[in-house]
Amino acid sequence: MQKKEGMEFHIEPGQEWEVDLFRPEDADGVVKLFLSVYGKDYPVRTYIDAELLTRENSTGRVISAVARTPRGDIVGHDALFCSAPYAGIRESGAGAVHANYRGGQGIFTQMVARGAEEGAKRFGVEAVYGEAVCNHVFSQKMTHSLGWISYAMEVDLMPDSAYRKEGSAAGRVASIFDLITYKPKPHKVFIPHVYEDACSFLYSGLDDRREISKAGGSASSDSVTRIQTEYFGFSQVSRTAVWEIGSDFEAVFEAEEKKALDQGAIVLQVWLNLSFQWVDAAVHVLREKGFFLGGILPRWFDHDGLLMQKIMKEPDWESVQIHFDRAKRIRDLVYEDWRRVSV
Repeated sequence: MQKKEGMEFHIEPGQEWEVDLFRPEDADGVVKLFLSVYGKDYPVRTYIDAELLTRENSTGRVISAVARTPRGDIVGHDALFCSAPYAGIRESGAGAVHANYRGGQGIFTQMVARGAEEGAKRFGVEAVYGEAVCNHVFSQKMTHSLGWISYAMEVDLMPDSAYRKEGSAAGRVASIFDLITYKPKPHKVFIPHVYEDACSFLYSGLDDRREISKAGGSASSDSVTRIQTEYFGFSQVSRTAVWEIGSDFEAVFEAEEKKALDQGAIVLQVWLNLSFQWVDAAVHVLREKGFFLGGILPRWFDHDGLLMQKIMKEPDWESVQIHFDRAKRIRDLVYEDWRRVSV
């Protein structure tokens, strides 16, 4: 692996290519591609370790789509992988295209489309989502062209260091959360009072069916919060999944928040399960702590989730680039709520 980290990865330009699912013999080419595009410090080891990539694809934990030339050169890669609490839906990411094959050839769009379609058909993936970055609009245009729908904005999600090699970001980078449903699951969701108008807009674009009810009431005195936090050191992001909202939510969450801040978190995300009628109480606790709206996360817990977020500095709203009207409206909703809780 050390030898590969210093290699120039030259591929003859102008070759024909086709998009296909990963084969074991593609692994070395994917690793070389990632090292050439992102460098040896790429934070996810799966894509810079040929044996691990092959193993993850063989088990179905990762579903890689590649762009392959007749010579076997790998000029592009994208993957489906689990990052939501519910494993039935997958994130599309870990994308890379060789420098000689960028610029309007459509490789990335075809890889994302093929991966999502095959994931649904062969592996039973029920929905696919992605985080379209806001330091440019190319990925936003790509997901829109594939029929994905925007539901949330993740403020300051990634550090500028993730884009140092391409020089496309001067500060932390926001993203738009886009999703497409392959297997519908109509169900009831409870909407917090403070976000009724925002959620009315967000659910108006859903490619599935929901029974919308008003949140209210309180958890029973003996109910227990079930919560899980993951911290990502590279990006200084903590993500807390609240599977069950109990009467002890405030105390339990305070401990989780302190732990994340002690680890160095700059961005704190909380995912609330909208299947609990008393989600209102958790929203109130979070807003009192400076958390603001991110949007909705369809099928996040199998049932939908609500994204709330807190940034430990003032976000750079001016640098956010958004192309489509729906995502612009989401940005406005997020910004307005950030201002309200920041007063």
